[in-house]
Amino acid sequence: MNIIAWLLLGLLAGAIAKAIYPGHQGGGILATIVLGVIGAFVGGSLYTLLTTGTLQLAATGLSIPGLIIAVIGAIIAIFLWGLMTRRAV
Repeated sequence: MNIIAWLLLGLLAGAIAKAIYPGHQGGGILATIVLGVIGAFVGGSLYTLLTTGTLQLAATGLSIPGLIIAVIGAIIAIFLWGLMTRRAV
């Protein structure tokens, strides 16, 4: 998949995940794209693990099922990022 498609998928997946996930997530458009691209890799890898039983670094394609998997991966990425950056009070 070319870089334009990756950026488009990342933007869509990151924006949808930020809208779904409760609470405030900081970051601008670049953070949303990066979050979505990471989500595409996380979601694609988890999907490959669940369907084939092997752990591979895989990404989803620019399609409706690929977008859904990327959004799920982006939600997981938001959750993990929140755990890593949470301040102890």
